[in-house]
Amino acid sequence: MSTELDRPPSWVADAVFYQVFPDRFARSGRVPAPGPFEEWDARPTALGIKGGDLYGVIDHLDHLTDLGVTAIYLNPVFASASNHRYHPFDYLAVDPILGGNDALAALIDAVHAGGMRLILDAVFNHASRGFWPFHHVLETGRHSPYRDWFILDEESLEAGRPLRAYPDDALPGELAPDWGVAHAAGTESLRTLGYRAWWDLPALPKLNTDNPIVREYLMGVAEHWTRFGIDGWRLDVPGEITTPGFWEEFRRRVRAINPDVYIVGEVWQRRGDLLDGTTFDGLMNYPLAGAILNFVPGSHRDERVVAQQAEIARETRTIDGATFLASVEGIFSSYRNDAVLALLNLLDSHDTPRFLSLCGGDTTSLRLAWLVLLTMPGAPCIYYGDEVGMTGEMDPGCRGAFPWRDHPLDGELLGTARALIALRHATPALRSRSFEPLASVAQAAAYRRGSGRGSVVVGVNAGSDDAELEIDVSGMTELFLPGLTGAARPRDAGRVRLAKRSARVFRLD
Repeated sequence: MSTELDRPPSWVADAVFYQVFPDRFARSGRVPAPGPFEEWDARPTALGIKGGDLYGVIDHLDHLTDLGVTAIYLNPVFASASNHRYHPFDYLAVDPILGGNDALAALIDAVHAGGMRLILDAVFNHASRGFWPFHHVLETGRHSPYRDWFILDEESLEAGRPLRAYPDDALPGELAPDWGVAHAAGTESLRTLGYRAWWDLPALPKLNTDNPIVREYLMGVAEHWTRFGIDGWRLDVPGEITTPGFWEEFRRRVRAINPDVYIVGEVWQRRGDLLDGTTFDGLMNYPLAGAILNFVPGSHRDERVVAQQAEIARETRTIDGATFLASVEGIFSSYRNDAVLALLNLLDSHDTPRFLSLCGGDTTSLRLAWLVLLTMPGAPCIYYGDEVGMTGEMDPGCRGAFPWRDHPLDGELLGTARALIALRHATPALRSRSFEPLASVAQAAAYRRGSGRGSVVVGVNAGSDDAELEIDVSGMTELFLPGLTGAARPRDAGRVRLAKRSARVFRLD
């Protein structure tokens, strides 16, 4: 029998998330700089630190509130020698450049005071070369009591050969185009470096989660920050941890502290089998992002930029309206109903080019994509800066600094984002599980959310020609969408006309 602990927290279905990359969001001026930072307005680099901090997030919470955001997803905040902090060296300390533990406590208080939630990023599959147990092994080799915290070449270790954590030469094949696929197993690093590293990256020693001491350490980390007051966890590459029962135990222990904690896994594929109530509440819905990318931009897709992320997760081809509706229906039918409402829907992230760059800078494509994103089942997530038109190709380009000085925060794009988020908050049908394909022709598609009074019909024409859909919206009120629709247009009984590159939304009041 299902229990409350088996189901996702009820608040997630009503949430609108906003992803913050802490180093690139805002500097507060309240955190002493240990030295010079990379210039805020300069092109982002792979290793550069721009000095954004958590007090800077607090300073701009009014922007998020005005946008309609109700939950913040923070990329990693624990002490690390990288700007993205997926190389943690102290899981129990917030990076001092971000303001330390006090800054996180202040952010949690401010977020909660504003009626919002906050989730942290957990990197439990791998640590960094600076992680103190790994450093201990580097210094003392086979004599270290922490040697079983990692997956080591035991024969080499016993022979007294040191780990090659800082190799002078690149690993074989490291610079090849298919490097990520070839090295995903981490077996080359075990042979070459003396330890298994995630994707054979020397900076990321994989943790041995089969070791019960390591497992207990990580569970303690999760419990500590859950007690600290966070509202959820985004789990980095959880599929890489294959220790039986690991994520089941994680769920039991954090939900025992707070039954409303949201647990979302970074899984790029459609995996309904993972959302059975024993591990994750939801997954990052990259399949939906792929369907939107393949449909909405149409001829505006920048295939050069799209190709940069094709190898990561998404099938990349232009699809028509019928294929889009079938794809979306297939995605949602893969999950049980309550799991659908806990999917984290997104267009882009720190791991992909920004959506505006994927569609060649065409802002109409971004507006149409937002409309689709915000009228789908599940919890939508806006990547920081998209709302003001930030662009950027693959990392590090997609991780630029928020241009607070350069973008008017009352701009047209921002107005569209605000209006669409407000529509979602004001319309219960858009936060329900229902999704009903209605009609399609060429590059146009229509679907219904909800049933009866309050239901909504959404029509999107991604094509470069006008389209006409056979759907009945008699008795429904057409809603004005800034940047997407003009004045209400006449419609024939049972037919809705859509101008090229536009959308229409109707609600039964």
